[in-house]
Amino acid sequence: MRIYVADQEDTLLTISHKYQIGLLHMMSANPQIDHPDKIIAGERVNLPSPTMAEAENRIFGEFCPPVPEPDFLRDWIPHISAEQMAETEYDVLIVGTGAGGGAALWRLAEQWGNNGKRIGIIERGEIYSPTHVANIATINGDNFRILRPYQITDPIGDKLPQFPGAKLIYALGGRTLLWGAITPRMPAHVIAKWPVSVQEMELYYSIAEEIMSVTRSYAKDSSITQILLRRLQENGYYDADYIPVAADLDQTRFGKIHSNVFFSTILLLARALALRPFDLAVNTYAAEVVTDGGKAAGVRVMTPDKKSYFIRAKTVVLSASSLQTPRILLNSRIPGKAIGHYLVNHSYMIATASVNTKGFSEPLGVLGILIPEHMGHPYQLQLQGPEQFFDYQYEKKPIKDEWKISFYGASGEVESRYENRVFIDPKRVDYYGMPELQVVFSYSEKDEAIIRQMSAALLQASSAMHVDIATMNGAPALCLMPIGTDNHESGTCRMGDDPNTSATNRYGQIHGVPGLYIADASVIPIIGATNPTLTTAALAIRTADYIIKQLE
Repeated sequence: MRIYVADQEDTLLTISHKYQIGLLHMMSANPQIDHPDKIIAGERVNLPSPTMAEAENRIFGEFCPPVPEPDFLRDWIPHISAEQMAETEYDVLIVGTGAGGGAALWRLAEQWGNNGKRIGIIERGEIYSPTHVANIATINGDNFRILRPYQITDPIGDKLPQFPGAKLIYALGGRTLLWGAITPRMPAHVIAKWPVSVQEMELYYSIAEEIMSVTRSYAKDSSITQILLRRLQENGYYDADYIPVAADLDQTRFGKIHSNVFFSTILLLARALALRPFDLAVNTYAAEVVTDGGKAAGVRVMTPDKKSYFIRAKTVVLSASSLQTPRILLNSRIPGKAIGHYLVNHSYMIATASVNTKGFSEPLGVLGILIPEHMGHPYQLQLQGPEQFFDYQYEKKPIKDEWKISFYGASGEVESRYENRVFIDPKRVDYYGMPELQVVFSYSEKDEAIIRQMSAALLQASSAMHVDIATMNGAPALCLMPIGTDNHESGTCRMGDDPNTSATNRYGQIHGVPGLYIADASVIPIIGATNPTLTTAALAIRTADYIIKQLE
């Protein structure tokens, strides 16, 4: 390295030009000079060797300045604390992030855009999974239903002798993280008993099916489904069809990713967030709705450390489930003769069966068939399988001729009766010191008759498909699941025109309490024998549309 004594007007830049040495090398060799344009007359300057200069001449332009590191995301979805939310008054505050809460949030965001309205949503559970767990690469059809850590699952049926199969999921996304994704519409003869017309439900079903990616193509090209479906139809089951599944089957095109195949409301949260900001708080327990002058004023919430906060809101939407929503209302002393009453679910029967697929063409694929309910047929039959392969990822599917149908189920209609109810017991309190819910429930004689009818229909359909039902002690091994196992409870805040027999009006607003709405399965007055999740989302979207009109 050579030494050069700078002339009167010299800078590092002029010296680098004079000796054809890259400026970066000049600055590196002379760290005592803090700026390349500074006049350095009389200073001793180090000149890098010619080899270094030749190497520098091969670099075109200067190196980019360092890019500052951005703040790291706290999580994959933005959220704040309940304490922070208590500093804001919301135009709409939603309680619960399941099918109803997620659909209502999405619709408000989609219709309002970024118009300055304040939307908040709270969730009792934590942030658990960013997707339906069946979309996780290490999960298969065998284990996705048992991926329910204790911290998000409440086996509430353990404390409810008359509703022993019940369980609740406390996590962002609620039950939609772990549901079966089966999404039929309610038949017209069931909707005809609601205060909503069949024509209006057609519109909202179409909207819900689009945002949930409902399809009948999931099992469409599978030979096992095609052959068994043809056997059913040839034997008089003319309405048997491919099972509708909330599954995004689109391929990635133009860089738009479709990796969340099975629907969960995480997708609706993401859709809403792409349209406008909203505030989200997790680990936030809704204790009671607060009213002022007979109108909704907000929600008192509690955090796991048992601190209490009041979140103000002009409009409150409860979407906490058909069991938890009436608990909140009853603890809030909201008036209403029907609140908590008319609890319905489905009688739920399963059987283990097997089918011989010798001669079936490949790909055998998956089995997915729905025999829907209709007039005089108050039950629904579903076939899924074979074995754990209704949904799977990297597991190798064996080649064989004899397959078990791992899920062969039937759901039966249950009467809507006043005496079947959810109530609170002041003598039993939960972790937060609030009265816990209790359930009174039983099957009526009509319900039991439908169970017998459903059992016979299951055997008849099996015979039509040449499917063999497993036997026990020489009889078909059909079993009725514990009450509540179906997770289809509804009706506890059912809509209607008469406040004596319904909790809400036809738009989900609690009778006599402006600004307080219900948007979950509890508003459905009658569910027949059909899975209620699609209907829950459709009605929540309809309620959101009504709220928008009220807040114009």
